[in-house]
Amino acid sequence: MAQWSAQMVSTTEQFLTWRKRRRIRKKEKQKKRHPIIEWIDAFLWAAVVVLLINQYVFQAYQIPTGSMENTLKISDRIFVNKLVYGPELIPGMLKIHGFAKPDRNSVIIFESPTYISKGPVFDVLQRVLYMLTLSLVDIDRDASGNPRAHFLIKRAVGVGGDRLRIREGAVEMRLPGMSSWQSEPDIGHLDPVDFTTQRLIAPEEYPAIDAAVRAAIYEEEGLDRLKSASSVPNIKNDAHQRWTVFYETMHQIRPQRSRYRSEYQKYLLGWYVPMGWIFPMGDNRDNSNDGRYFGPVHLDDVLGRGMFIYWPLDRISRIR
Repeated sequence: MAQWSAQMVSTTEQFLTWRKRRRIRKKEKQKKRHPIIEWIDAFLWAAVVVLLINQYVFQAYQIPTGSMENTLKISDRIFVNKLVYGPELIPGMLKIHGFAKPDRNSVIIFESPTYISKGPVFDVLQRVLYMLTLSLVDIDRDASGNPRAHFLIKRAVGVGGDRLRIREGAVEMRLPGMSSWQSEPDIGHLDPVDFTTQRLIAPEEYPAIDAAVRAAIYEEEGLDRLKSASSVPNIKNDAHQRWTVFYETMHQIRPQRSRYRSEYQKYLLGWYVPMGWIFPMGDNRDNSNDGRYFGPVHLDDVLGRGMFIYWPLDRISRIR
């Protein structure tokens, strides 16, 4: 027994001596390291931590346009929850499922269906730099030096099973189980909302928009006798309404053309949102590139949900 105890003491002493020598060697090694190396090492570790948090938990984004005013204003900096809908294992690739799906009226960020990639290597580099600098550096720019719209931030107005259509800029919806269309504010009792949409065009301005579109078509088609109005300066623009009137008028002029008939029907009937998809729209309804122009978006392309505004300081608030 005494021999065993002595062996244990000897082993313990050897271990403690080895550990002490190891600590001394480590401290000596650190003393010999150049301060710049120490700084680079600390920076790299911090960068890795920031990158992991941005990629898998939440990420910083800067608002580039006024499409979500007044909920989000140009140059607002926000944090987006990426964990809730499932992050990507690699930037731009291998998205995994989260523990929730976008609810109606959630503010979401998603990959733009109209974005043209410069290649996977560039996409990964751009997103890594964007995340490491908390949205301060964006190398993905167009020929004019403006940031390209790789990601869009909108509100999930429609979810799977909904039907939507636009009438003079106003949204009408028919939810599952409903037999009639209702205007967007009237469905608030089903899905309470805590936001206000912004309109730049008043209802009384739409007759002038419609008349100007028809006048331009009649002139182009050599049907000046049908002109009821001429082009009016400073007519406000609603691209969706203009295309609706364009295809309606062309269908009336050339009913034998199936293209005009089918396109007019699309604008007339609106969209059905399949299960597993959402229909995004900007809160600034008359100044937003959204689902009206590219249709519903698949949930696999939804990257996260808006959490809160962190800059500027006087705008700090939760995103609703």
